[in-house]
Amino acid sequence: MLVYGKNVAREILNSEITIKKIYLLETFNNEEIKKLIQKRKIETTQTSQNEMSKMTTEPHQGIIIEIEDYKFLEFETIKNDKNANFIVVLDHIEDPRNFGAIIRTCECAGVDYIIIPNKGASEITASVVKTSSGALANMKIVQVSNLRNALNNLKKLEFWIIGTDANGEDYKKIDYKGKTALVIGSEGNGLKHIIKETCDIVASIPIKGKVNSLNASVAAGIMIYEVVKWR
Repeated sequence: MLVYGKNVAREILNSEITIKKIYLLETFNNEEIKKLIQKRKIETTQTSQNEMSKMTTEPHQGIIIEIEDYKFLEFETIKNDKNANFIVVLDHIEDPRNFGAIIRTCECAGVDYIIIPNKGASEITASVVKTSSGALANMKIVQVSNLRNALNNLKKLEFWIIGTDANGEDYKKIDYKGKTALVIGSEGNGLKHIIKETCDIVASIPIKGKVNSLNASVAAGIMIYEVVKWR
């Protein structure tokens, strides 16, 4: 997978992600990133603007890195992690930019794991990596075949399952002290009915304007930091 941009490059170079190749624009002059490359002893390929434009049409800021595809974790990882107490579950988030923004918020807030379905949702793409500003390098993501089963298994691990929807309890009146799994619905349809039924409680963020819903990543950010506040 090809990823690009200085922020992404900085995070990846400071992580343990395997880097296959680095392409630098001939005029690239960011000394901090150059030192990180030297520290990891990675050879670079000097590339022209024209050649880089053929590799990606996105703004690359003079650096493109080829990395291994992201390796998802199994649910067993959570089961064996006694310190896990805050998980974000994404119910079919499809927009890569929303996915990347949620990953970034989760990493900043200290969320232990993100759970996503293996079908019908955004994959890990260069756009996701870029929007996450490299936070993906430090975030543990579990991919499952059945979200409902995953939520029921989290209940067995004593997690309190909190869904988010337009029709629910005021999010500020809910107790988030215990082990919490926060479920965020998709951009267009919100929580699927079967997922909503599986939640222990559904939280709602009051809307005072004429628009009837918040962007998924914005709603996720508000809810995630509400949980953090209680900790």
